[in-house]
Amino acid sequence: MRAFVLVPLLKSAEQQARREGFSTRSPESRLEEAVGLAAAISLNVVGSAVVPLAKPRPATLLGEGKVDELKGQLAELRVELVVVDGPLGPGQQRNLERAWKVKVLDRTGLILEIFGERARTREGTLQVELAHLNYQKSRLV
Repeated sequence: MRAFVLVPLLKSAEQQARREGFSTRSPESRLEEAVGLAAAISLNVVGSAVVPLAKPRPATLLGEGKVDELKGQLAELRVELVVVDGPLGPGQQRNLERAWKVKVLDRTGLILEIFGERARTREGTLQVELAHLNYQKSRLV
């Protein structure tokens, strides 16, 4: 499956963490890790981007202009799945899927997919399935 990895970078959160002396990972290392996680479930990553955000938008996380810009890029690359390295609310995920006409997965969803693929025992499979159902429960319309 052709995938695109997106790392939203909140400028204010990064600046605050630096002021308070917290270690912040570079956007490049976050992107590299997210691409590695996507590859762990055999996704063919055909593109990636770090998107700086002044503040997250409630409806789509990204601004309208960036959503439109990425829509063209995703269509050109024939992307089937977008992985967002961070949390997305159910409404944000749904709105991005409608705008881009592709499946959108946030970091939690991606990690659950990895666990699901790697679970070997019956108990492990059931635990992952339960976690996945709890995650999906809030995303039902």
